[in-house]
Amino acid sequence: MGPLAFWKHLKEIALTRPQAPASVAGSPLLRTILNRRSIRRFESREVPEETLQVILEAGRVAPSSVNLQPWSFFPFSAAQWKQHFGEAVPFAAPHAVIVCGDTHRLKSTLKEFPDSPLFEYTLAVMNASLAAMNMNVAAEALGVSSLMLSETGKSGIFHADYLKEKLALPDGVFPLMTIVFGYAKGGYPAMPPKLPASCLIFRDRYRETQPELLEDWYAKMTVGYKAAFPLKTFKGQLKFYRDHIQKAEQVLRKMVFHYPEE
Repeated sequence: MGPLAFWKHLKEIALTRPQAPASVAGSPLLRTILNRRSIRRFESREVPEETLQVILEAGRVAPSSVNLQPWSFFPFSAAQWKQHFGEAVPFAAPHAVIVCGDTHRLKSTLKEFPDSPLFEYTLAVMNASLAAMNMNVAAEALGVSSLMLSETGKSGIFHADYLKEKLALPDGVFPLMTIVFGYAKGGYPAMPPKLPASCLIFRDRYRETQPELLEDWYAKMTVGYKAAFPLKTFKGQLKFYRDHIQKAEQVLRKMVFHYPEE
């Protein structure tokens, strides 16, 4: 990619804003949702305890299938994380919450469901993710920034076996992500490149995405990633995922579905 194309894409990223009609653009909740960004630089000051409790409460009251609430949360301060894991919270955030899918609690109480590991896992992932997003939005509404992690610092599903041991998780409880919380340092980044609505929203039937739209998105991601992380590349990050997904797959098969090691 030449320098002219690089700067063209970078300008487009910087100028792109979430789309909302003027009639609802003034809604505080809508602004909170549309303006939320993943933050990777935090101030050292801690979030007040009562604010953290409200964030956790937002997760606790999130919607779930049949109100089964198949999740568990593990909150940590920076000091608690350091003591438990022997290293700092990723990105030097002052607080972290590990979000787990949890069917153990249900299966130890309810007898209505047959053994159905794939469905149970999917149900827990779907609902625990809703709870995680509730916490993200609640934090943003309270002026607290956040970042969801799946692989940085052994903090999510990529290191499920490590977290299972460190948190003494029984069968049926599996880590999905860590959300770190704190006050943003240095302002908010631009919105990452998003696919247009035509690629994602269908009125009657599924339609294949036009290749040029995906190519444009990939080019913008390449530029935006280089601007945000000068020493890394988007292609390199995708390779990291490709190289580690298979190991994570084997761990989850054994942990969730009890497949023997291959």
